[in-house]
Amino acid sequence: MTPPDRQLHLNAFLMSTGHHEASWRLPESDPFAPTKVEHYQHLARTAERGKLDSIFFADSPVLFGEVGRRPAGKLEPTVLLTALAAATQKIGLIATASTTYNDPFNLARRFASVDWVSGGRAGWNVVTTAGPDAARNFGVDDQPAHAVRYERAAEFIDVAQKLWDSWEDDAILADKAEGVWGDDTKIRTVDHEGKHFRVRGPLNVPRSPQGHPLIVQAGSSENGKNLAAQYAEAVFTAHQTLADAQAFYADLKSRTAAVGRDPEGIKILPGIVPVIGSTEAEALKLERELDQLIKPEYAREQLAKTLRLSPEDLPLDRQLPADLPSEDEIEGAKSRYTLIVELARREQLTVRQLIGRLGGGRGHRTFSGTPEQVADAIQDWFFAGAADGFNIMPPALPSGLEIFVDHVVPILQQRGLFRTEYTASTLRGHYGLARPENRYAGSAEQQLTSIGSAF
Repeated sequence: MTPPDRQLHLNAFLMSTGHHEASWRLPESDPFAPTKVEHYQHLARTAERGKLDSIFFADSPVLFGEVGRRPAGKLEPTVLLTALAAATQKIGLIATASTTYNDPFNLARRFASVDWVSGGRAGWNVVTTAGPDAARNFGVDDQPAHAVRYERAAEFIDVAQKLWDSWEDDAILADKAEGVWGDDTKIRTVDHEGKHFRVRGPLNVPRSPQGHPLIVQAGSSENGKNLAAQYAEAVFTAHQTLADAQAFYADLKSRTAAVGRDPEGIKILPGIVPVIGSTEAEALKLERELDQLIKPEYAREQLAKTLRLSPEDLPLDRQLPADLPSEDEIEGAKSRYTLIVELARREQLTVRQLIGRLGGGRGHRTFSGTPEQVADAIQDWFFAGAADGFNIMPPALPSGLEIFVDHVVPILQQRGLFRTEYTASTLRGHYGLARPENRYAGSAEQQLTSIGSAF
């Protein structure tokens, strides 16, 4: 089969000791790795050695799950990115931050700062944060409604982008002879007044190397897809079947075109958990060994929370109950709820079997095989119009990423599907995306007439 004109985009989704919930129990795993910056620096350099587009960290402002089950507690990701920026040169750096429990000015400043620190390699994964536990950390009894969270997210991104544009690119003059550091006329207030935010601006950070840090989004509900079509430049998504991935891909590209954006300006990256062995039998053995390390009592409790049931409603050796809540009754993580239920129904899995399937990737596709078979699986979806690339989710770290970089990436390179060297220095450049024009450039509107002691 002739390779397409385009090339794959590969992002490494890094999670403590690996995506499999029992990975920390492997003999070679370090259960204290989640708070060791050296661990993540090694992973970042490994991904960069493989010429991957980016690395990514999930996050939530709440302690997730039971600490008895798997490594819990994580470093704040934008802080971590600054340490990784110093340890790498080219690879993109993406962190998750919530629009539900942050304010636009502080978050816009934080990501602009990371973009400066990294030389233009920052990305922001926009999430709306579901769940009452997170809400209670911010003095709220329960999460806002699903639609309200996404409405707030859209306005939040709009305000952040206005703030990133509040400085023109040539606002800094640095004229020592005249004693003029900056041009007041090229810095503007944004004077945003909306339903959720009132923000004057300007930002107190100059426009960053990328103009706007890359916007990433991961929700696959109707509201999530609409938000992605309007703002996202990369989308992390989860699909178990080729048909579902193709339908999502076509739908999101269509929605993107419908709002006046170029569909090529949004890159869709399904998650894949590659369990890799020198033979297929070896890969399947590793998958079984990991699954056998899962403690079902912990996993069942987490599954029950996701399905809005009690653990007693989920006998391990029976299939899911027939009378589950409908998707309309679910206020948080709607798309993941639907994916789990459809997987269990489609394959007629018992709760024990479902726990094993979810243990490796929480609903993302797990694929076990040789490096050639993993490369084939990636290529098949790429050629079939289901993906622009993949969110690589190693089941165990660092070994899973090292094996992928050393054995799968070279096959994709030999097939002409992936870069052999970086050709760009920014994250936008890796994804083939243009630097955004400044919406205020050359306009006298919203000009800041007095900056006081800023200069």
